[in-house]
Amino acid sequence: MDLVAAARRGAGAVSGTVAESGPGGGESGEEVVLRTHALVKRFGGLTATDAVSLAIRRGARHALIGPNGAGKTTLINQLTGVLAPTSGRVELQGRDITTLAPHRRAALGLVRTFQINQLWPSLSPLQSLALALAGRRGTAARFWRPLGADAALAGEVESLLAQFRLTDHADQPTRVLPYGKRRLLEIALAVALRPRVLLLDEPAAGVPAAERQDILDTVAALPAEVAVVLIEHDMDLVFSFARRITVLVNGAVLTEGTPAAIAADPQVRAVYLGETVVGSQGAGFHG
Repeated sequence: MDLVAAARRGAGAVSGTVAESGPGGGESGEEVVLRTHALVKRFGGLTATDAVSLAIRRGARHALIGPNGAGKTTLINQLTGVLAPTSGRVELQGRDITTLAPHRRAALGLVRTFQINQLWPSLSPLQSLALALAGRRGTAARFWRPLGADAALAGEVESLLAQFRLTDHADQPTRVLPYGKRRLLEIALAVALRPRVLLLDEPAAGVPAAERQDILDTVAALPAEVAVVLIEHDMDLVFSFARRITVLVNGAVLTEGTPAAIAADPQVRAVYLGETVVGSQGAGFHG
């Protein structure tokens, strides 16, 4: 993987649009909305995350990368409450959420999409979004009323369908949608919850090349006030998206910085080069 080439392509894609990043991601001076303090997760004698401390600011465009087994998924599972840390703390807007269940965290504004999409196959995008919005507004029990009976709900559904390039597929069952459209629907459902922090878990995974541009464009156009944390193997997507990148290796933070700094970092290049050599023997290389 040529990190420098990916960084150059990414810089060209967002030239003139990237603001200066502050420490920990996001815009300089913005409040920290998600913070971890020395998160440790052990499975028996294996340390999967090793004293990981992050600070994600409001409006951040922050990517987590690292080789296979670096601890990215384990870290995200601790952020979202799927796994409890062995030690350390997770804070959302200054509130300690370390012991909260995943649905409680989502209600507070910490929302995740999954590497493998989890959708209702028999519902259309229109129905899925209407159900998600009704749930957010506390009116899910009246979901099966005609959509036109609630003009505000119908308007928000229509807006989300347009934003995520789903208008032409609004009435089709999700199971027949092209895979790229299903990934867009998953992101739309997450945005429908009005998150403060959105965790994107490999949004381009499995998406055919012909459909990837929609993913790239949609991720780039996510609401500016939402902090977005991207976990992704596609370095072109990472470098076109991120204002700040954290590199995990063996469960610990190797380094953090701007895309340009990460691409030029000799430690990062050594990790990636070494993983490429291993990959030639079948282990594979990922970001």
